[in-house]
Amino acid sequence: MATALVSHSACLDHETPPGHPESSDRLRAVLRALDDDAFRPLRREDAPRATREALARVHPERHIDAVFQHIPAHGFFHLDPDTVVSPGSGEAALRAAGAVAHAVDLVMAGEARNAFCAVRPPGHHAEPAVAMGFCLFNNVAVGALHARAAHGCARLAVVDFDVHHGNGTQALAQRDPDFFYGSTHQAPLYPGTGRAAERGIADNVVNMPLPPLAESDAFRAALAEGIFPALERFAPDFVLISAGFDGHAADPLAQLRLVEADFAWATSELCAIARRRCGGRVVSALEGGYDLDALARSAQAHVGALMAG
Repeated sequence: MATALVSHSACLDHETPPGHPESSDRLRAVLRALDDDAFRPLRREDAPRATREALARVHPERHIDAVFQHIPAHGFFHLDPDTVVSPGSGEAALRAAGAVAHAVDLVMAGEARNAFCAVRPPGHHAEPAVAMGFCLFNNVAVGALHARAAHGCARLAVVDFDVHHGNGTQALAQRDPDFFYGSTHQAPLYPGTGRAAERGIADNVVNMPLPPLAESDAFRAALAEGIFPALERFAPDFVLISAGFDGHAADPLAQLRLVEADFAWATSELCAIARRRCGGRVVSALEGGYDLDALARSAQAHVGALMAG
């Protein structure tokens, strides 16, 4: 079975103002990088729209309505100082969340070994009732709860190595004992959550914050000594990855000192745990990464590891 690459051209139509770091050029850079001959074996899939039912497992109806009510006919509307919508944002957000649910379906049906969802807007900062941090809907959470509702995967796990803590995903996991959330991220940094003391309702949340200027050895130790053993003990039915590449040393929005090989290593280790615990079921979704060259190379390393996994 091949690794699936799930994306949609509508994700390029979520426009942000000039100079905004979460631009459509990010996704273009990723997709160009994955057009290399090494990635020819990928199974390429167009993302469907997320259903309202799938979104409503994560977000209350009033939040879903509010997002679409604020989509402008032209120009931009700021949901907060950082989070902007434009005329194409609603369709992009539906395709981004729909990509992760579709990827889950592909893996569960045995049509793909695992999957990477190259989508935007990103999702892990979106709390159930709040769009924030460039995120409208929580894509990985939509995919995770779809795995439970549609496929009976009771025990869900999200591992997040974006440089920013995924407060939105943790908001769901912390009250659900069958939802594991593990994050390594820089602290202090936006959004200010993700302290090691935040453990969830059943010790099912593991945060491993890293100080500014932390390098590869600290990142790998946080995963190998903190998150991976807890994930093994949790014994998930499905593993999802919030794949943010903004911990790269070249990224302008943070101060970690990671390289592409770190993301490849983390991905390979997660695939190995998934093979032992849940038949190799892994779906990854793009989160951050704002230096275009570093983002492209990191996505290649990540997807290459999925293909090998």
